[in-house]
Amino acid sequence: MTATKGDTVGIVGAGSFGTALAVALARAGRAVVLYTRTPAVAQAIATTRRCPRLPDVAVPEAVRVVESPRELAAAARFLVIAVTSTDVGPRLVELGAVLDGSHLIVHAVGALAAPDDVRVSELIERATPVLRAGVLAGPALPGDLAAGRFASMVVASAFDEVTAETRRLLNLPPALRLYGSRDVIGVELASALAGAYTAALGLADGVKVGVGPRAVLVTRAVAEAARLLEAAGGQARTFAGLAGLGNLLVRGASADDPDYAFGQALARGEAATTRPTEGARAAVTALRLAERKRVRMPLLAGLAAVVAGKASVADAARLAADTVAAEE
Repeated sequence: MTATKGDTVGIVGAGSFGTALAVALARAGRAVVLYTRTPAVAQAIATTRRCPRLPDVAVPEAVRVVESPRELAAAARFLVIAVTSTDVGPRLVELGAVLDGSHLIVHAVGALAAPDDVRVSELIERATPVLRAGVLAGPALPGDLAAGRFASMVVASAFDEVTAETRRLLNLPPALRLYGSRDVIGVELASALAGAYTAALGLADGVKVGVGPRAVLVTRAVAEAARLLEAAGGQARTFAGLAGLGNLLVRGASADDPDYAFGQALARGEAATTRPTEGARAAVTALRLAERKRVRMPLLAGLAAVVAGKASVADAARLAADTVAAEE
């Protein structure tokens, strides 16, 4: 039986998360259309059922790969945006030309959108005719999704229909559980900050600070993140949930996480030769937001300084420690 447009999940982006989600959904019997703008990626999946960005995982035949945004829009009413913060703007402009008010979008972009440092939900409103959107975040690692291991995420939207459809189409218990929230601002910022603080944990572990200072880093991260969420119009407690602290605890314990690996590269002094991750970009963009909101975030400021090459690891750690001590 051919799946209807309403029962098909469209995924924008064949990166590790987008591909892993497609694999998990297809294995559970969902109809999935995976959109990529990269012909080599589409060809690889079509011919070998392997995605270059998740090479160890077989992509089920049920995952249909398309290279046309119009074909994606025609096939699926519900879309998941799973691209980077530097790529999301152009992709939304593309989609804006082919989507209409009947489509629903949730995004899983873990940083503010470049180059204007806006939340992606704001960009969706600007660039597309989509009326109902939301954000998807939480500790669901691509490897766990693809392997069917337990993972959980939160979907936040101001629209009950978006939350309900996300849970109907993406909830795959026990492999993936979805929880709902109305705090769109809080979940978006928590997701971005979790990536930044994951890089900070990688850095801390890389210089072997020990379990005590590591625990202090996590608790101080929760405190300063809560301040920013509240100042930006979100709920302070949101960072203590899946999108923030839950995300951080899982990703900060995974050597395969790109943000954690980036932090470790910083600790080795390889910042100049290491490609920035979403967490690295989130550190810089979220700090600019914090400065506009007049929120002090010493841990984030220290990480952003190292990422930008403006401070050594030792200098940033000393600055963060001195500032935190002064706040006590």
